[in-house]
Amino acid sequence: MSTDATRPATTPLTSQSLTGGRLPGWAPAATAVTAVALGCAIGAGAGLSSRIQWGLIAALLFVAGSYALAAKVEGTRQAKDRLATSLVWVCFVLAVIPLVSLTAYTIRKGAGVVDATFLTHSMNGVISSEPGGGIYHAILGTLEQVGLATLIAAPIGLLTAVYLVEYGRGRLAKAVTFFVDVMTGVPSIVAGLFVLSFWIIILGFSFSGFAGSMALSILMMPVVVRSTEEMLKLVPGELREASYALGVPKWKTIVRIVIPTAIGGITTGIMLAVARITGETAPVLLLCFTTDVINTNPFQDAQESLPLYIWHQYSLGNDQTYARAWGAALVLIAIVMGLNLIARGIARWRSPSQRAH
Repeated sequence: MSTDATRPATTPLTSQSLTGGRLPGWAPAATAVTAVALGCAIGAGAGLSSRIQWGLIAALLFVAGSYALAAKVEGTRQAKDRLATSLVWVCFVLAVIPLVSLTAYTIRKGAGVVDATFLTHSMNGVISSEPGGGIYHAILGTLEQVGLATLIAAPIGLLTAVYLVEYGRGRLAKAVTFFVDVMTGVPSIVAGLFVLSFWIIILGFSFSGFAGSMALSILMMPVVVRSTEEMLKLVPGELREASYALGVPKWKTIVRIVIPTAIGGITTGIMLAVARITGETAPVLLLCFTTDVINTNPFQDAQESLPLYIWHQYSLGNDQTYARAWGAALVLIAIVMGLNLIARGIARWRSPSQRAH
């Protein structure tokens, strides 16, 4: 007897048996609009004064409505997928709204102050309660302090990452990794206190922009190490092996093959670390002090920076100083945003797909 006669017949599965119906493409948007309208109505009807509460109610209604509607039309399996997707969108909106609100509020408060005079003059001889003055000395101080911190932290961070990836074995590598992880979470005020006690109190050097740069470099170093380490790990091992097979020493392989291959990611990590320290206030407050005059020498006397300028102007407590503080905050946000855009541009420029062309 043929075995084909005893083989059970199989019925092909169709997409209809797996998913049932399918919601139209506009259903999520319609659910969101309905949830917002119901959230506002419930909030107003319940007498809730906070718009945040209205938004949270709308978010809960959107998640619950997305799941219920998908469960009714598409089945439980697709409803769970819709639930996860709606939660992701809610979290995205909750993260974006504060950022957009902060940026819009800063632009509204500071745009009226920022002009050519504000960017090219210092506060020397300007009475705090009167209009005028600018942030030129603070911009200059920020650029010098961040630049010196980068010159200190970038080479040390790069070499540390090369050691951990290419040479690090045993207890020393584990100890270095542990202390890098610890430094990642060190508060900025602790870095400032360390430099204050060692550089100024023990060694006897004066307060200066360079002292602030050393504290900023401590904050920058672990970020550079971690980002560079991950980029070096992404370099294919075949490139190293091919270089070794040609008789190239290990150090030259690292310099000529590994680092150039990962240079885009390394540069991006350094730029992101620079953006991270540009807005630090506590270290420069402890080590640089504040001044109204232009100081181009970061190794001597007090030197202003943008975060310190914002703190100082806002602490004076009148309408003119408030306006100058918001204007400086707007410029600082623009600088940080520019650094992030530069980092993205470098990453895109040095990506493998771009280099292939």
